[in-house]
Amino acid sequence: MKDYYQTLEIDRNATDVDIKKAYRRLALKYHPDRNPGDKAAEDKFKEINEAYTCLSDSEKKSNYDQFGSAEGAGAGFGGFGDFGSNFGDIFEDVFGNIFGDFSGRRRARPAKGQDLRYDLEINLRDAVFGTEKKIRIPRWEDCSTCNGTGSKLGKDPTVCPTCQGTGQTKLQQGFFTIARTCGTCGGEGRVITDPCAGCRGQGKVRKERTVSLKIPAGVDTGIRLKVTGEGEPGSHGGPRGDLYVVIHVEPHPFFKRKDNDLLCEVPISFVQAALGSEIEAPTIDGKSTIRIPAGTPSGKVFHLRGKGVPKLGGYGKGDQFVSVFVDVPKKLTPRQKELLREFAEISGDEVSKGFMDKIKEFIHSQKEQTN
Repeated sequence: MKDYYQTLEIDRNATDVDIKKAYRRLALKYHPDRNPGDKAAEDKFKEINEAYTCLSDSEKKSNYDQFGSAEGAGAGFGGFGDFGSNFGDIFEDVFGNIFGDFSGRRRARPAKGQDLRYDLEINLRDAVFGTEKKIRIPRWEDCSTCNGTGSKLGKDPTVCPTCQGTGQTKLQQGFFTIARTCGTCGGEGRVITDPCAGCRGQGKVRKERTVSLKIPAGVDTGIRLKVTGEGEPGSHGGPRGDLYVVIHVEPHPFFKRKDNDLLCEVPISFVQAALGSEIEAPTIDGKSTIRIPAGTPSGKVFHLRGKGVPKLGGYGKGDQFVSVFVDVPKKLTPRQKELLREFAEISGDEVSKGFMDKIKEFIHSQKEQTN
């Protein structure tokens, strides 16, 4: 005698939910589609189905539990009369369109259209302050000639001769039938015999659409901006996909960006560095005055608060950092050379002397360490 509980790998006190879960798990494991050409798997699948057909029916299960055999369980039991309903109930939500709708008609579900990507280059100023751009997006649109049907105006699609309008073809495998999407009509149940000249039967044409895009202040390279509903059209009444615009900020000839801060270099003369001065440093929105103290060395960095990039989606701004460097003149007039020589004589060439003194001290210290 076959032990149906052992076949489904469950206890005798298993609930209806337990029985259904066990059947689902084992049927998926041993299904012929997942084990093509495996006779043992097919036999196991039949045993699982036989056990479930009995134990899922309260009357048949009661007879089996009481008499210890399948006798009296009903005529449909031996021939798997209830298999179709069980199979559709268990597998429809798992396999979907692989098996189709067991009522004989494929159910076309609304599906969202594909998303689109557009790469947009903007300059640094637009990235800092934000802007609005109009971009042209190539995408599919419903054909205006046939209103998206794909058929010549006034001509309706005909019933598919392969599936007779069901959208499915059926394949016999052993003792059960599997429904598949019809390859002729793609599951639509109808075929276009007189296609529209405008779209050649596709129902859609490629067009460019102008989209207005608001770019918020503070964007940077790699930021994606989402424009809802501007992607490809959906199918079977589904919504359009979305458009994702990827930002690329062009390099600036003067400013460099680091997070929300801006960096730049400004040249100053030897006289300004030595005597001190006030200079006007460029900022992204104009100019700002910087006081250069006397004796400022090349490479000194000055901090301008709030002159950087706004924080995207937040409050506040970054800062600007201005690095000054002494611009050494490459061409001097005779008078300039004369004055510089005079300066060197007066100062006693202090820079060179100071540097040489440091070298002497270093050499002396190295000798002491060696000794």
